[in-house]
Amino acid sequence: MDGTTRRRVLGLAVATSLSLGLAACGGPPETSGVSEDGVVTISVNGMPAKTQPVDRKDFEELVKEFEASHPKIRIDAREGQMDPKTFAAKLAGGQLEDVYYVYFTDPAGLIQRRQAADITPYLKDVPYLQDVRPELQDVFKGADGKIYGLPTGNYSLGLLYNRDLFKKAGLDPDRPPATWGEVRTAAKKISGLGDGTVGYADYSKNNQGGWHLTSWIYSMGGEVAARKDGRWKAAFNSDAGRRALQALHDMRWTDNSMGTRQLLEIGDVQKMMGAGKLGMYMAGPDNIPTVVKQFEREYDEYGLAALPGTATLGGGDGFMFNPKASPEKIKAGLQWIQWKYLNPDREEENVKKFSELGVPIGLPQPNLFAGEAQAKNDAIHAKYANVPQRNYQPFVDRSPDVAVKVEPPNAQQLYTVLDGVMQSVLTKKDADLDRLLADAEKKADAILATVR
Repeated sequence: MDGTTRRRVLGLAVATSLSLGLAACGGPPETSGVSEDGVVTISVNGMPAKTQPVDRKDFEELVKEFEASHPKIRIDAREGQMDPKTFAAKLAGGQLEDVYYVYFTDPAGLIQRRQAADITPYLKDVPYLQDVRPELQDVFKGADGKIYGLPTGNYSLGLLYNRDLFKKAGLDPDRPPATWGEVRTAAKKISGLGDGTVGYADYSKNNQGGWHLTSWIYSMGGEVAARKDGRWKAAFNSDAGRRALQALHDMRWTDNSMGTRQLLEIGDVQKMMGAGKLGMYMAGPDNIPTVVKQFEREYDEYGLAALPGTATLGGGDGFMFNPKASPEKIKAGLQWIQWKYLNPDREEENVKKFSELGVPIGLPQPNLFAGEAQAKNDAIHAKYANVPQRNYQPFVDRSPDVAVKVEPPNAQQLYTVLDGVMQSVLTKKDADLDRLLADAEKKADAILATVR
C-alpha cells in the first residue's frame, strides 16, 4: 500500500465527534489571519501531489466541502509533509504551514525546540478527546504536560503469517505463536515442509534490519535508547538485546528455519510471502493488502497475530501547529483536523465509498480510540468489511497486553548501526553477540550525543 492510500485508510479509523466553535476574531488581520469579514485563512499541508490525480482530486473536493460547511474558514492547501531537512528553514523564513503533518517520531524534538504551538487552551471544548488512547495522546504531550498536536493515525508491528502453511505443518492457524519460543517451534515445523519453504524471515539492510531489531528488543522488555540525566544513551547492550540476537541466531543456524538467503529487505520478504514460501514475518497490518494486491493472492490466506513479548514498535501520524499561529488560526486548524480526520459523522459515508473502490476495510488498525468511541467505529468497519476480520482476531485479542513504543531519537542513524548487527548474526554462524552489541553501543552513543 502506498503512503497516500495508507493515510486515507488511516483517516477512516476514527469514531468520535469533535466540534469547536470558532471564537470571535480579535487582533489585527496581519497577525490573526482574520479578514475584515471575519474569515480565517489557514495553510495546511498533506495535499497529494499532481502525480496522484485521483487522491489530489479527492482532497480538493473535501476542501470545498469543508469550506461550504465552515463559511468562516478558508483552506490554503499545500503539497508535502514533514521534512526535517527543510523544517527549521521554513519556520525561520515564515514559510511553515499553520497546520503541519508529522510522524510520531517528530513531536518530541519539535516540542523541546519550541517549534510547535501549545494547543491545550483550545481543547477544552473537544467532547471525545478523553476517548483517544492515552499512549497516542502522550506522543504530542510535552514535559510540561501541555498538548501540542493531535494523532490522526497509528500502526504497530505484529506477526503476519501464512494460514495455509500453518495447516500443512500441523499448526492451528487460529492459535498463532504468542511467545518467541512458540515462533521458533512453528518456524522449524514450517521449514520442515521442504521445497524451499522458510519458517521465519527478517530484514537486515537499508535500515530495515535496525528497525526490526528495535522491535525485537522492545518485545524482550528492553530499550534501544534511554534518556538519563538529560542525555540520551544507547540501551540495547542489555539482556534484552542479547536474547533478541540469540533467538535470531538460533532460528538461523541451529534450526535452519530462516533459509540460507539473507541480507533481505521488505520487498524480498513480501515476495517470499506472496509466493507461498514463507511462514511468518514481522509486519504491520498494511502489509496484508500489499501482498494480496502485488502477488494476486487471497485475503483468506493470511493471518495476523500480536508480536510476542511485552511490547512492539509502533508509529503513526498527526498534525501540529506553527508556534507563530494566532489563536484564531489554531481554532480553525483544529476544526479542519477534526472534520477531515476525526469525524464520525462522515465515517460511514467514507467507509462505504472506499469499500466500493476496493480499499481494504476491516483491518485491525488504525485504532485511535478506546471504549464506546472505538466500538462505534468497529461496528461501521465490520458492516462494510471486505477482508476476513476473523483472521486478525489473534492480533486484536492480545494487543492490549502488548505496549506500543515509538522509534528512538535519530532512529534512521541508529538503524544503520543496528543493520550491521543483524547482518552479522544472520550471515556468520560464529558471530560474537556480546562484541557486536558493545561495538554498536559505542557508535550509537556518538549518534545520540547530538540529540538535543
